[in-house]
Amino acid sequence: MKVLVIGAGNMGLTYAEGMANSAVLNQHKLKIYDTDPKKIKKLKKDSRFQVFDSLEDCLPSADIVFIAVKPYHSDDLFSTMTSMLSHDQIFVSLMAGVTIETIQQKLSTEKVVRTMPNLPAQVGKGVTSYTESDKVSKVELIMVRTLLDTTGTSIHVTTEKFIDASTGISGSGPAYVFYFMQSMLEAALKMGFSDYDSKILVSSTFEGAIELFNQSNLSPESWINRVASKGGTTQAAIDSMEDNNVKQLIQDAAYAAFDRAIELGKEK
Repeated sequence: MKVLVIGAGNMGLTYAEGMANSAVLNQHKLKIYDTDPKKIKKLKKDSRFQVFDSLEDCLPSADIVFIAVKPYHSDDLFSTMTSMLSHDQIFVSLMAGVTIETIQQKLSTEKVVRTMPNLPAQVGKGVTSYTESDKVSKVELIMVRTLLDTTGTSIHVTTEKFIDASTGISGSGPAYVFYFMQSMLEAALKMGFSDYDSKILVSSTFEGAIELFNQSNLSPESWINRVASKGGTTQAAIDSMEDNNVKQLIQDAAYAAFDRAIELGKEK
């Protein structure tokens, strides 16, 4: 299985490193393509990769091609790729908002897997939702999922609607968490804690809460009830959030990302 990653940006390189560090490729070096001379020079020092600055030298021989460029660069890329493709190649898109149908039409190909990754893939804690076109076989889909799982875990969804929806939850979700963390950090600083102590207080609180959630079958609401007592400090905080409609605002934010993902697909 020969795998090519097109685009050595944050997400492309994350998946390239995840796949290259795994045993999945069975000692075949992962191929990676980019046009940035500085990136190419740096990547060529990494023995895990075969690095290319010409698609002609790497694309025709690839079995599975990960496309990890910015969506607004996709049209130029696709026009360059079309003359080099073969019928059996599988294309895995990491691009937000670019539909399977668009990729099929632009590349005159049938086997496309569309994904929605997220940033924690950089530390092996990513979650990637994915769905496929009709011509991708079950065996091929298992191969793709195995590659996706090298950066964390993956979730198969039945339609592209759920790819857009997962954009609003997991794709953009880390930014919501960082937003909440930043708010708590600023509150800690205002209370007089040092930068270091504020970071420890906030990061350890998030880490511990997530571990509690993952190691039990309790809902977040149940955990809130375990922490909060009537008339206590936690209940005062929860009451403030409820009075300010924070829950609805967070849900509105997730839907805003969802709606924008749909708009991006229509723009392409």
